[in-house]
Amino acid sequence: MNLEQSQQAFEAAKQIFPGGVNSPVRAFGAVGGTPRFIDRAKGAYLYDVDGNRYIDYVLSWGPMILGHAHDEVLQAVKDSVDKGTSYGAPSPLETRLGQLLKARLPYLERLRMVSSGTEATMSAIRLARGVTKRDKIIKFIGCYHGHSDAFLVAAGSGLATFGQPNSPGVPIGTAADTITLPYNDREALKACFEAHGQDIAGLIIEGIAGNMGLIPADEAFIKDCRELTRQYGALFILDEVMTGFRAHYGGAAAVYGIEPDLVCLGKVVGGGFPMAVFGGKKVYMDQIAPLGAVYQAGTLSGNPIAMTAGYETLSRLSPELFDQMEQQVKILCQGLRELAAKHQVPMQVVHRGTMFGFFFNDQPVRQFSDAAESDHDLFAKVHQGLLKRGIYLAPSQYEANFISAAHSPEDIEETLVAFDQVLGDCHG
Repeated sequence: MNLEQSQQAFEAAKQIFPGGVNSPVRAFGAVGGTPRFIDRAKGAYLYDVDGNRYIDYVLSWGPMILGHAHDEVLQAVKDSVDKGTSYGAPSPLETRLGQLLKARLPYLERLRMVSSGTEATMSAIRLARGVTKRDKIIKFIGCYHGHSDAFLVAAGSGLATFGQPNSPGVPIGTAADTITLPYNDREALKACFEAHGQDIAGLIIEGIAGNMGLIPADEAFIKDCRELTRQYGALFILDEVMTGFRAHYGGAAAVYGIEPDLVCLGKVVGGGFPMAVFGGKKVYMDQIAPLGAVYQAGTLSGNPIAMTAGYETLSRLSPELFDQMEQQVKILCQGLRELAAKHQVPMQVVHRGTMFGFFFNDQPVRQFSDAAESDHDLFAKVHQGLLKRGIYLAPSQYEANFISAAHSPEDIEETLVAFDQVLGDCHG
């Protein structure tokens, strides 16, 4: 596989951007090799600057649920561009998308458009603090909620540990108001609320974690999260930036049959443009300016291009289409399990909705510490081998993968053939 142009592009980028990239995982530091610099994308495929084609399971980290460059979505976006790219004023396009989101997610009584998942989660915890007049937030080790200061913390020893910053530049005082707990640990959760419940403004969680590999919450655990927040007067914030319309047609909330106080959405809802949402119960959302005192604003919030792309994407995402994609994921994952058995490779394969992931581990993976014990060296070798065979997976063990409506049965078969060859090479 010729990578000359990608290699040259990476060297040029390193002279301009830290590490040569504008988001760290793109540098391929966890898997090695040359990051592919992309020239174009269509359907289920990426094409790099050297002309190599890849079956894409990253899909811009989730947004491209219909596939890349969907013809009808593109045409609607082009028509919208002709009317102007940004207004800085209200537009009916915002209301149209908002109405669609409310129809799909009934608990979304009021919502606010923003420009990124980080902005959505940051605003949600500010609102939780403003509503409750409390400062402390619970998050779970391995759940990623964007790069705002309150979330860049790591746990110490013990069941409930007040966070210490794990990124320079995060004030210790800010991190100290974040309590980090192990994912799927009911006893740690209960002990934390018993000790600190009166000080907790909110709990934020990925109901199906996608940033420590794909790890679903145990049903009893996430229902404890919902009940304990209600019992202690804290807000239950469901981070569905990744899982919204991905883990289930109705998101992770529908998987577990729960209603959050606040929810954060992103990726799919923007149709590939920088756009996200936070929202939830009217009684809380009406405390945001201009109705209330909790401030939030954004120059590009409700951008007409993003509103158009989001609406056109979601309006084409039907339950029937979602079911078709989910069946494709099941076929792929069952094939991976069979190949792991064939090659005697310890491998945990996980899928939910249109998302999937795998760990080279002989034990089920339920929290971050389990994921950390997986064979990362083997993951890197497999990733490199698949890339050479035209299969583009997330370049980190700690990321989820996705399927789109554009992936065909032939793409799934080609992927399984490549996995068979690579696992044979690694464990032949």
